[in-house]
Amino acid sequence: MESTDLPQARALPLFATMAEASFGRLMRAARVEVLPAQTGLIREGEPADFLHVVVEGRVELYARWNGRETVLEMVRPRRAFILAAVLKDGVYLKSGRTSQRSRLLLIPAGDVREACSEDGAFARAVLDELAGCYRELVKQQKDLKLRTAVERLANSLLAFDGEQNGGGSIELPCDKRTLASLLGMTPENLSRAFATLKPYGVEVDGARIRLTDMASLERLAKPTPLIDDATL
Repeated sequence: MESTDLPQARALPLFATMAEASFGRLMRAARVEVLPAQTGLIREGEPADFLHVVVEGRVELYARWNGRETVLEMVRPRRAFILAAVLKDGVYLKSGRTSQRSRLLLIPAGDVREACSEDGAFARAVLDELAGCYRELVKQQKDLKLRTAVERLANSLLAFDGEQNGGGSIELPCDKRTLASLLGMTPENLSRAFATLKPYGVEVDGARIRLTDMASLERLAKPTPLIDDATL
């Protein structure tokens, strides 16, 4: 890896507390790749040979079965994937591709396992990352099983608004087909859900969404930190 990339990698939460010598050994065979959108990265069923960390951009994790495909997660910057498969020396249970131009850090899986054995601070950071992934999965399950499709969409729009400075004007972070898959809907159901939200001040113009009656939308969505707060 180029020396200019080391400070950027060192600042990532997963590596910030590592001993300098351990970090150097972990990075000895690592590399940084800048990839265009829709570049395939990993494939479910194949051995986990690298730990991937999103430095910039976004990665879409998805799965296929019996002619069907679903998007499971969007990985944002400063997050790793798929850590559990790397630690278990197992196969990927998801496939992955870039959803936009992205910069990724790739670390050989064997080096990650070795670093976990040698560096206690890194092992604790790995546990923290895995715990965060588990809690996120629990919240996703609650969202899917306790809310209607319209409620899921309403809460997603409120979350997007919060991520984009809360101005009531949203640019969808992915195409509508991907959004529908993330929310457990068909594209047709997503269109109907958007139509249902129109009386609540949701105006749709392609990928641009305007929220003109935030109070009504929040009354419908009923956001709760036990599902919607990414920090818990």
